[in-house]
Amino acid sequence: MLLIKCPYCGPRPEIEFSYGGQAHIDRPRDPMSLDDEAWAEYLYIRSNPKGLHVERWRHINGCARFFNVKRNTISDEILTTYKVGETPEDVPEAADRSTKGGAVL
Repeated sequence: MLLIKCPYCGPRPEIEFSYGGQAHIDRPRDPMSLDDEAWAEYLYIRSNPKGLHVERWRHINGCARFFNVKRNTISDEILTTYKVGETPEDVPEAADRSTKGGAVL
């Protein structure tokens, strides 16, 4: 079982969390000006990388807050977690972590 470090509550087992999709997706400034194709792209098209990916998670059985996770999709290693509004570069521990499998936050 993975331990996920909620930036608000600390490390908790993965069963307390819910995946919320790709992080850092900006809502269109003027959604009414989008055609159907552009709106569908905003709603449904997401990157699906093999390797590092930044995701949104929610601590359902805890504080119920959303936060972001930088995760390696190959090893399932969580490199860092951080609050919404921050970027991975704002989190000092992110620079100190390696991408080798096994250890998680």
